[in-house]
Amino acid sequence: MLVCRCEEVTVGEIKEAIRQGACDITGIKRRTRAGMGLCQGRTCEKLVQQILRQELGSSPEEISASTPRPPVRPVAFGALGGGGVK
Repeated sequence: MLVCRCEEVTVGEIKEAIRQGACDITGIKRRTRAGMGLCQGRTCEKLVQQILRQELGSSPEEISASTPRPPVRPVAFGALGGGGVK
């Protein structure tokens, strides 16, 4: 079953990352890219947190949210210098 639709990460991949030592959202992201797609985790982060809690036996307060970051997109070099997009 897919957890992260943007990066096509499955429940099995999340659980494997936890077995390999991931103990928080950032660790899951580093190992699987879950939450790094276009939605930046807005679709899957709650599911990843739930899987982490179940696998680690943690309370909701022990699993914190990740730091949101905007997606990186290519930009024309001229736009950086104020010359507009070409």
